Order: sequence, then structure tokens, then C-alpha cells
Amino acid sequence: MAPVPKGTAAVLLAAALAAPAVAQVPPPQVLLRNRSATARVHLPDPQRGYYRGTRFDWSGQVFSLRTLRHEYFGQWFNHYDPLLHDSIMGPVEEFRTGGAALGYAEAPAGGECVRIGVGILRKPGDGPFETFRTYEIVDPGQWRIKRARGWVEFTHTIRPSHGYAYEYRKKVRLVRQKPRLEIEHTLINTGSRTIETDQYNHNFFVIDGLPSGPGVRVIFPFQLEAVRKFQADFVEKRGRQIKFVKEVPEGASAIGEFRGFSVSAADYDIRIEHGPAAAGVRIRGSLPLAKLVFWCTRRTFCPEPYVHLSVPPGKRVSWRLTYDFYDLPRR
Repeated sequence: MAPVPKGTAAVLLAAALAAPAVAQVPPPQVLLRNRSATARVHLPDPQRGYYRGTRFDWSGQVFSLRTLRHEYFGQWFNHYDPLLHDSIMGPVEEFRTGGAALGYAEAPAGGECVRIGVGILRKPGDGPFETFRTYEIVDPGQWRIKRARGWVEFTHTIRPSHGYAYEYRKKVRLVRQKPRLEIEHTLINTGSRTIETDQYNHNFFVIDGLPSGPGVRVIFPFQLEAVRKFQADFVEKRGRQIKFVKEVPEGASAIGEFRGFSVSAADYDIRIEHGPAAAGVRIRGSLPLAKLVFWCTRRTFCPEPYVHLSVPPGKRVSWRLTYDFYDLPRR
């Protein structure tokens, strides 16, 4: 065995110690803060981003929001894979056109379609669109990011694809001296075809790490009418509320769809109250509801409010979500 040159052992040891540190570099993120709250936001990145799936908008992933007494978001899933469709946390958003990607229905096999906030995807064959599938990204587009102490702004642009192109802006900000988060959106149609799409926020709430269960309720300003009833005995629709009436078994889930809302944006006003955590949040939107879904597991519960967007070429649409976080009286 040849002798090891002087100093080599130290170099090898230093390299061995350095290697794990490189592997553990966290995905890009920013910290927003004011006197009442902090928010941690993952940044879009095609190579290093925490989420690189093709279901949800890559921008504005608020994976932690902490007020003086409570944490409102966090990891709710068991298995993490950056390419998995739901390896994502917080108030995350998805754009859907006819339940699919923009331009998917008319694209030929091997052709292109568009996911707003993700980029240009490849349509693999003639089959229907699969929400939970991770598609090949042909072109992730261009991301520009600006930030300050209390806000971060994303701008996403794509090249034209079968007449579709856009500039999409999202600003996530903590309102000064308040436990309030605002998400401001603007979608500018820079293509030659009208962008017709629904957009919703999945709202993966994980409040203080506590499970969904009795004492948790979601309150709406209208009487809920079931379109799709819950097929579970642990969550119920009661008038203007969705309430957990039993502990949620590990591995169980429930989904329901509801109507009863009007064409007024005043009905986009949702209150979440988690009695065991003594924490609440009020969510308001600037556009009318187009659809309302509620999904839950033991580890998260999610009111999913949809809005409809119709943007002709050369036009734009803007909308805002406001989250007010508050304390409830202790039992």
C-alpha cells in the first residue's frame, strides 16, 4: 500500500466533513416579519426549489406563519419528494381550465400545454389530464423576485405556446404592525388567445401542530348546500358551518363540495376557529366565489375557495386574498 502524502488525510477529512453540509443546504426561502408575525416563504427554483411538481403555482408557498402565540402552517404529509404533486405547505394555489392545464384539451400527443405559475408542460399522450401526475416541464419560464423586510414579490413570464402567454405577478406581504397576511395577484394576458381559468387556494392549515378534530369549525356567511356530501362520520355540514364531531382516524380523509354563495365577493369570507389551539383566522377574497370544496385529514383541514378568471388578449385581472390571524379565548 503506497504511503499517503503528507496533508492528504487532513484534506480528505475536511472534504468528508464538508460534503454533508453541501447536501443539506436548504431550498431557497425568505423570512418576512413585522411586530406581530413572521412568515417563511419558499422561492421558486427549477433546480433547488422545495416544490417542483406541476400541480401548484410555485410562487407564494408560505410554509410557516407564526403570530405571537400560534403557528398556522407546517408539514402535513408523510413522504416528501420535490416532484410529488402535494409535497407543499401553506396557502398554495392552483390554476385549472376545465379541470386540466391551459390548452391541454386541444394539444396533440407530445404537444404543449400551460400551467400558470409552473410553466409549459408536455402532453404525453391522448389520455385525459391527471391532476396528481407530475408532467415533463418543457420550459419553466422566467422568474423575477423582489423582496423587502415585510414582503416578497414574484413575476413569472412564459414564451408563447399555441397562442397562450402571460405575465403573472404575486406579492405576499405582512401588513405593518398587524397579524395580517395579504396575497395580491395580477395576471396579464400577453398572448393571442383568451385565458379562461379557475384558480383556488388549497389552504393547508396545520394549527400549532394539533390534529383536526372536535372543537375545530369553519364558518361561512351563507347557508351551505351540499353538492357532494362528506362520506365520513367525523366531519359534518351544519347550517353555515363545517364542524368536526369526532376524532379523525389516522389515514382517513373526507371531501365535500358546497354552494349557497351569491355572486357577491362579500361571500368570500371564511372564518376558521380551532378551539383546542385557541386560534382563529379570517380569509377574505376580492372576487366572488365560483366553487367551494372542503378537504381534510387528521393532520390538515382545507377550505378550498375557487374564483373564475377570464382575461382577453392584452387585458389583465387583479385579485387579493386577506388572512387575519387572531386568538380565541382559552377554554
